[in-house]
Amino acid sequence: MTTILRFAQVLLLGTWVGAILFVGLSVAPAVFGAAPTRQVAGEIVGQVLYRLHVWVGYTAGLGYLIAAVVLHGQISALARPAAIAVMVMLLLTAASQHGVTPKLADLRAQMTAEHGSIDQTPADHPARAQFGRLHGVSSLIELVVLLAGLLALFLTIRDWRLLQ
Repeated sequence: MTTILRFAQVLLLGTWVGAILFVGLSVAPAVFGAAPTRQVAGEIVGQVLYRLHVWVGYTAGLGYLIAAVVLHGQISALARPAAIAVMVMLLLTAASQHGVTPKLADLRAQMTAEHGSIDQTPADHPARAQFGRLHGVSSLIELVVLLAGLLALFLTIRDWRLLQ
């Protein structure tokens, strides 16, 4: 049972980290290179990020934490550094999905209604400036989630080696 739970932790965390890398390094650049407009590309990447956050992130993070509690037989397992890193990942993912992303969607809709698209909105327009800042925040959150995931993966494997 211990081996299965450890495998589950690595599989879940590795899948989440791998998906973040895949979306950031492959999917997003490919979509922005192939979509007919940046507006369409942004909408597609937004849908991909929704699936990454909700289906992969939440499932992997909660599964990891459940496995940690079962492995150690106590809730205090959530105070271990790897589990804390996973909780940070979950909190940041939720902040991005339910805080930043809806604001980006509202700004996108506002600029589309007023100017036809984000690209047609004047660069000095307040909504476009705010969109740029929020997009930067979104990207930074994804980077921190990735780094926390790599740290959690490292700590998880290191902790197992120390137990042997």
